[in-house]
Amino acid sequence: MASGHAHTLYRHGHSPVHALPPHCKLAAVLCFVLVVVSTPREALWAFGAYALLLAAVAALARVSAGFLLKRLVIEVPFVAFALLMPFVVPGEQVTFLGLHVSEPGLWGAWNVLAKGTLGVGASVLLAATTELRDLLLGLQRLRLPPLLVQIASFMLRYGDVITDEMRRMSVARRSRGFEARGVRHWGVLAKSAGALFIRSYERGERVHLAMVSRGYTGTMPVIDEVTATRAQWAYAAALPLPALLICLLGRFG
Repeated sequence: MASGHAHTLYRHGHSPVHALPPHCKLAAVLCFVLVVVSTPREALWAFGAYALLLAAVAALARVSAGFLLKRLVIEVPFVAFALLMPFVVPGEQVTFLGLHVSEPGLWGAWNVLAKGTLGVGASVLLAATTELRDLLLGLQRLRLPPLLVQIASFMLRYGDVITDEMRRMSVARRSRGFEARGVRHWGVLAKSAGALFIRSYERGERVHLAMVSRGYTGTMPVIDEVTATRAQWAYAAALPLPALLICLLGRFG
């Protein structure tokens, strides 16, 4: 993992959040999400407190609210599912905003929306302050199985390669006057998808042979050994520990 890839979510900066080792941030976000998921859905105030914690992290990382809100669009399918729950989940009917809806469904929709939004927000902040290469190094530092780390590394590296191949194939089709305008053109697109798969497979074979010829034995060398001090771990814990206290107050308070 010697080379890095920039991604659209990453925001270059020199904030204290950016400076934290990646495995500290990964552990903090994971613990925060677990705490949020464990919070009773009836503790409405707790979710507001979690949102304030994320807002404080975003301000410290100099990530704007507009950037964060735009990236939350990824959860639209879950929002659509949640909005249907009050109408399809059986249970006692109540009036909400002039509509007769299921009370269990209403609580379920709130549960999905609140916890999903907070989880996605924490993930976006992690991606906005950590480069992909550093995320992989952090996963390796957290003792994730090396094979999974390698698979993720190859996916990140060759995702752009496959995207470029798709773009070239699209340009080639358009240069020959092809435009997909209806069902009758689906066959051409299906053949293009098949050709892309074959090209990707062949490229993967060539890459593997090139790696083996250079001494690859199933493990990737670690170029940078990422370490963290106690102070950095304590700094990273500033997100999950207050969240845990909020969760305990919401559950037993």
